[in-house]
Amino acid sequence: MNPKPSEAAALLVSATLAPNRAPPAGKQIAADTDAEAIAAWLAEFAGSPHTLRAYRKEAVRLLVWATQARGKPLAALQRDDLLAYEAFLAAPDGDWADPTRPRTGAGRRLFAAPLSEASRRQAMNIVGGLFGWLVQAGYLAANPLALRRRTAAPRGSVRARVQERYLDQALWATVLAQVDDWPAATPRDEQHRERVRWLLRLLVGTGLRASEAAAARSDDLHRRRERWWLTVEGKGGAIGDVPVSDELMADLARYRRFHGLPPQPAPGETTPLLLPIAGRAGKPVTPTLVYLIVKEAFRRIADQLDAGDPAGAATLRRASTHWLRHTAATHQADAGNDLRHIQKNLRHASIETTAIYLHADDDRRHEQTTRPRGG
Repeated sequence: MNPKPSEAAALLVSATLAPNRAPPAGKQIAADTDAEAIAAWLAEFAGSPHTLRAYRKEAVRLLVWATQARGKPLAALQRDDLLAYEAFLAAPDGDWADPTRPRTGAGRRLFAAPLSEASRRQAMNIVGGLFGWLVQAGYLAANPLALRRRTAAPRGSVRARVQERYLDQALWATVLAQVDDWPAATPRDEQHRERVRWLLRLLVGTGLRASEAAAARSDDLHRRRERWWLTVEGKGGAIGDVPVSDELMADLARYRRFHGLPPQPAPGETTPLLLPIAGRAGKPVTPTLVYLIVKEAFRRIADQLDAGDPAGAATLRRASTHWLRHTAATHQADAGNDLRHIQKNLRHASIETTAIYLHADDDRRHEQTTRPRGG
């Protein structure tokens, strides 16, 4: 019988069985157990909720597998153990993926299904990052994944995945129309509709990440040469200015009026661009909440589209906040915007990243290939 996954058991493994522990003199973190060391690593990602959630999931999986399947703490794992772990990710069976076990709690299953090749690669990259950080922190003496042979993703796979993760113009128009038609039987329903309406337009109108939208304030907006700009602090603390259209400013004015605010922000006003459901006095919006608002809205709209547009409904059930960033880039490219301008708007370090969103050449190729020809 396969061992039952247990996070609690993972924490009880003795540190004396850890030959890869570094001498304590060089330790840079206050951690005496694997669980404490992992917690210190995860604390580095406290400002990125989605990254934190993904990294914690992979760390828990590895920690539980190491103790339950190998009988070892992390600091005893060697290269052969990690090879076995990578193979395990491709075929977790028994209790590890038992559909009758709960999805949350101490006795939960850790896998919904075997991981795809891309997911296994991502998981091992995260684990490698964990081990590397623990070496730098002076907790481990060596990184057993440093010996791992790097394999590239299949050529074009990253481009293909990104190209698929956007809403085309027709589906986007349907989303906006559906939200505008949501009934508002109570004041709270109306508050929710107005917030969803504004959030969706803000994300696609600016290409902001969820964390950037949650952090945006009224004093980040400014006028230059009669045009509106939004100053954004992105990844790594990089600062950039994003153009804001008159149409989006009109949507902001509607949202602000709904909450009893003047249509345009006053100089120095620090009101969040996305307000809590209760208005200015409510709890500040977090990146996780931004993500959940969008996911819930897409699920609701997908339910409305199931009968008439099952393909659109399926797309929306997969979509997330980052899809709207891709949507912003794709719509800008479809409109003929200069690629360098789109790069600056999305604050990409490389123009090659931005070029992924160019679909016009594919559209022209398809049109010319499938155009009816006279006999």
